[in-house]
Amino acid sequence: MHTYQRISKLFQSSQQISFDDSSKIIIMSDCHRGDGSWVDNFAKNQNLFFAALDYYNQEKYTYIELGDGDELWENKKLSDIIDVHSNAFWMMSRFYEEGRLYFIYGNHDMVKKNFRLVKDDYKNCYDARQKKCIPLFPGIKIHEGIVLRHAVLDKKIFLLHGHQADFFNYNLWKLSRFLVRYVWKFFESIGVNDPTSAAKNYDKKKAVEIKLTQWSVKQKQMIIAGHTHRPVFPELGEPLYFNDGSCVHPRCITGIEITDGNIMLVKWSYKTRKDGTVFVGREVLAGPIRLKDYFRLMPTEEEFFATGYIN
Repeated sequence: MHTYQRISKLFQSSQQISFDDSSKIIIMSDCHRGDGSWVDNFAKNQNLFFAALDYYNQEKYTYIELGDGDELWENKKLSDIIDVHSNAFWMMSRFYEEGRLYFIYGNHDMVKKNFRLVKDDYKNCYDARQKKCIPLFPGIKIHEGIVLRHAVLDKKIFLLHGHQADFFNYNLWKLSRFLVRYVWKFFESIGVNDPTSAAKNYDKKKAVEIKLTQWSVKQKQMIIAGHTHRPVFPELGEPLYFNDGSCVHPRCITGIEITDGNIMLVKWSYKTRKDGTVFVGREVLAGPIRLKDYFRLMPTEEEFFATGYIN
């Protein structure tokens, strides 16, 4: 199936979630939570992630994870990841208890598409403090895509991981997983990047972004994705393709907030006070911009034909 048709079909079949200007939503992706070993790229940012989610939980945000939350290419067992990062899963379970958690799967956790393979791991989590298993995400549904629909404006925002626009990581994901698990893990240890990764290969990254932007303009839909690990936040009048970045940047994690009818790109990182103490702080990188302004100034296909985005 052609990429454009595949994404369109997913858009039409995805669950719709209603929101309005009173809603608070935080969108993150590409955490790549691992097993705590030297190849666990999430480990260095786990405290940033926990601090950010603690803030969003206290402020009653809905947390939406746009895929590749768990690194199930390098690791075979989700249970090992949950054991190592039990504090992160415990925090996410607080959101789930109140109906404020949604998971989308990506290419690195594509096995969640067949939910029976991971449902037992998602039911409970062992709490070392209580010395017993506690409920985690019983009955949760893992999505391939989600559509946020503004109840007043009657406009939609399409959420997906983005690997649907990446032939090698969608159509040939099992081959990609094999190479990552048994070949590139070794080469990564000596500084060689995986050429199949859209996050590490500029040309692949750009190709995915162009395909998603094409879909957004042709369909006249706002789209938020992950996969490439590169944050994208368009100006008013530009194509409405957004990217939330990742949680595995060497110095920070990024995400997209939707609150009070605005959308913004934010960063969480370690900061220092004048007295030398270190703390985790939030910073707005782009925005806030009113959603209704984006929708009002949504570009037409004709306006962007000459830019090279549309073929």
